[in-house]
Amino acid sequence: MRKLGLIAGSGALPIALARHCREAGRPLFVIRLKGFADPALATYDGVSSGLAELGRGISALRTAGCQAVCMAGGVGRPDFAALKPDWRGLKALPGAMAAARRGDDALLRFLVGEFESEGFAVEGAHEVMAGLTLPSGPLGARSPTADVELDIDRALAAARAIGALDAGQAAVSCRGLILALEAQEGTDAMLARVAALPEALRGHPRGRCGVLAKAAKPVQELRVDLPVIGPATVQAAAQAGLVGIVGEAGRLLVLERDATRGLADALGLFILGVSEST
Repeated sequence: MRKLGLIAGSGALPIALARHCREAGRPLFVIRLKGFADPALATYDGVSSGLAELGRGISALRTAGCQAVCMAGGVGRPDFAALKPDWRGLKALPGAMAAARRGDDALLRFLVGEFESEGFAVEGAHEVMAGLTLPSGPLGARSPTADVELDIDRALAAARAIGALDAGQAAVSCRGLILALEAQEGTDAMLARVAALPEALRGHPRGRCGVLAKAAKPVQELRVDLPVIGPATVQAAAQAGLVGIVGEAGRLLVLERDATRGLADALGLFILGVSEST
C-alpha cells in the first residue's frame, strides 16, 4: 500500500480522507495548506506549508516516503502578487498564473502536472476512499415526484452550462425558473441567496419545491475538485425551501453519507443520482 500525501485545503473532505486512511491502516502524510486546512489535521503526521511553497511541500513528501498525492478541500484563488514562493514555487509561478487566466480547472490541471512531473501518482478523493461518490438512483427514503422533473432537467442543464465556462458547478431551479447559479462564492452562499428570495419565488417548509443540481465541469480533471455535498448542503437546501438535490452518479462526492442521507430524510428532501447523459 503506497504512502499517501494529502494536500489539504479547507472543509470536511480532507478530514474524512485522513480519518479513512488512519482507519484503513494506509500510511499518510498531510501537507496542511496555511490559511485553509482545518486545525483538526494537526493530529496527523505532516507539515504546514504556504500555497507557493511548492519546494517545501515536495521535499516534505519525499522525505516522508510518499509515492502518491491527493489534493482535497477548498482553496481560494490566490492573490499571486502577495504570494511568497520558494525556489520551486517561483519556477512554477509563471505557468500557474497563465493557467489561472484560463480558469480554475486549468489551474488545477497545471498543479496536477507539477506533482506528476516530480514522480508522484495523483489520486482522486474517490480513489482514496471507495464508496464516496453518489450512486445511481435515490439516496435515502425519498424519491422525486413527476412535478419536479422539469426542475431537475433545468438545474442540471444550467449547472453543466456554467461548468462549460469554468464558472461553477451548481444551479437551482424552482417551478421551471432558474433562481441561482454558482460562481466563486460556493454552493452554501448560493443557497443562502435563494433562501433570501421572496417565498413567492421559492419553496418553504410548508410547501417545498425547487431543486439544487451539482455537476462536474465537462472537461474537468476528475482527480481534483469533484463537486461535493454533505449535511451542510442538505441543511442549506432545506433552509432555501428546496425539495431535492440531484447530481451525476459517480461524479459527485457525498461526505458523511449516513448523516447526509438521514438529514435529507428527516427534512423531507430527496437526493438523486442520475447518469452523466441525463
